Formats: sequence, structure tokens, C-alpha cells
Amino acid sequence: MKATRSFASDNNAGVHPEMLKAIASVNQGHVVGYGDDPYTQSAIVQFRRRFGADTETFFVFNGTAANCLSLKALTNSFHAVICAEAAHIYVDECGAPEKFTGCKLIPVPAKNGKLTVEIVRAAYHGIGDEHHVQPRVISITQATEVGTVYKPNEIRDLASFAHDHGMFLHVDGARIANAAAALGLGLREATRDLGVDVLSFGATKNGALGAEAVLFFNPELAANVKFYRKQGMQLASKMRFIAAQFEALFTNDLWLQNARHANRMAQLLKREVSKIPQVKIIYGVEANGVFAQIPRKAIAKLQKRYFFYVWNEAQSVVRWMCSWDTTADDVKQFTHFLRQSV
Repeated sequence: MKATRSFASDNNAGVHPEMLKAIASVNQGHVVGYGDDPYTQSAIVQFRRRFGADTETFFVFNGTAANCLSLKALTNSFHAVICAEAAHIYVDECGAPEKFTGCKLIPVPAKNGKLTVEIVRAAYHGIGDEHHVQPRVISITQATEVGTVYKPNEIRDLASFAHDHGMFLHVDGARIANAAAALGLGLREATRDLGVDVLSFGATKNGALGAEAVLFFNPELAANVKFYRKQGMQLASKMRFIAAQFEALFTNDLWLQNARHANRMAQLLKREVSKIPQVKIIYGVEANGVFAQIPRKAIAKLQKRYFFYVWNEAQSVVRWMCSWDTTADDVKQFTHFLRQSV
């Protein structure tokens, strides 16, 4: 029998009790639908308090939609988006960004999951040539797909390059809370203040129930997003139940508490599995993910009890994610079984 808790994904964790309370608290009577309700407007005010008074916020159901709407607002069909070869928008969204925007994604090699100005510069060419797509957006993921975290100067440099070359910087922030917590920065300090133009703000991986947001730090960029959101089937009729969760997330910095805890559990997991000689940590553990190389024969045995993903089958690299509800006992039991399995 498999364990009821796993290290596969922070999406596999349950919903934080405060989120459920928030949903129940707004389940009173009738309000106008599609976001024209006081609860949604209150949540929008919360975002403006934290990111700036001119921040435009659009709530959606999932991260793929947040990324697609972000990129659609920034591009035309002849544009291109430069991203890391392991980027979620390139690998794990079934071509949705290209289908929805009509533009091309240009994946580039990225050491430790992170783009650099030098890498982006090599992909920036064909400008003004009608035979080539025109680079328009640099898209990065924070924290990255391999659990590393961009340092502030790295994001600032990418933003400067983008803006100097008529481009925008988009951040896939499915785990932006974990990144900000790891850096010891506030949410605005970790994004807008570094030059980010558009942020896909993730909440689902941090304890919410199907709640994500797209934030535009230049209102002009958001002019048509309400129409794109409707066309993209992401306009929630009962939006108050999404919006209320962000109120809960920001109350008493629950977003930070959850993220810090998940990060701490990842550090604990790293320390414990590192004691096993047959386990090799592949990437720096900087947020809430641990990537490790383990004996191939151990994978199937371990997966009989614990669900997790194989990141690189050829190299026998696996991914273990910690969540807001991961406990030290979870880590202890997992590590014990891992030791037996290898």
C-alpha cells in the first residue's frame, strides 16, 4: 500500500485550512458574478498594497492559464518568447502558450535552470527581418524547474537587457513564494522592484485551491487581458471563492509561513538523504525541491510506497518536492524506506 503522503509535487498536498475557512466565509448570500463583487475587489486591493497601486490583477484557475494570458498580452503572432529548455511553458503545458498566443517559444540551454544575459543575447537575432520571428519576451521561472532560485541581480540584469532591447520580462511564479522566502525578500522586492513586467503569481502550490493570478505592473500592458481571459475560458463566474483565498494568503503572511515551512522541509530532506552513500544531490536545494540521482533499481521499489516523478530517466535523476504540510516525520519515514530501497 502506498503512503497517503508523497514527495511528488506540492500540487499533491491538500488545501490549507485557512483557505477552506476563507471560502466558507464568503459563501453567504448572493453577490454579482464574474468578479464584480466586494470580495474580489478587496483581494485586488491587497495585491495593490503589496505590489503597487497601479498593479492590474486577473484571477485564473491554474498556472498554465496564468502563463498563457501573460504572454498573450505581451506578444503578437510573429513574436518569440525566449525561455529555458526546461521551462514549464515549453515542456509541461502541452503547447498551450504557442497555441494561445500564436507565437514561437525559443528554448535555450540553461545551467542550473537559470537564464543569463549571455544566453539570451545568443538567441536575440533576426531583428527587423520579416523571415524571422521577433524576440519579444524573456520568460523565467522563479523558483526554477530544478529548484534553484535566481538572485536579485540576475533578475535585474535580465530585465535591463529585455528593456534595452524592446522586450519584456515575464516571471512564471508558480513557486514565487518559496523563492521570496528563500531570498528573504518581500513579494514586490523579489519581482516588480527588480524590473519584472508581468508575474504569474502562484497560490495553488502554496496551499490554495485552484487559485492563481496574473499581475501586470504596467497597466497599459493589461488593456486587453479581460477579453483574453474570457476567450481563454478563465473568467470565473463565482470569482469570490478564488479571490477570498488570496485574502487568507496575505493575512498574517500565511504565504510566507507556508513557503518557509516547505523550504525548511526540503533542507531537512536534503540533509537526511545525503547521509545515504548511494544518493547524490544534483542541483542546489534553494527552495522546496530536491533533485537526486539514485540507483535505478531503487526507483521502482521506492515508488511502490511513495509517488514521485523521475526527472531524467537516462541519468536516474528523481525529483522530490516538499509542501506546506510536509512534516519532519514524513521526511524521516521516507528517508528510512529510501535507505532500505537502495
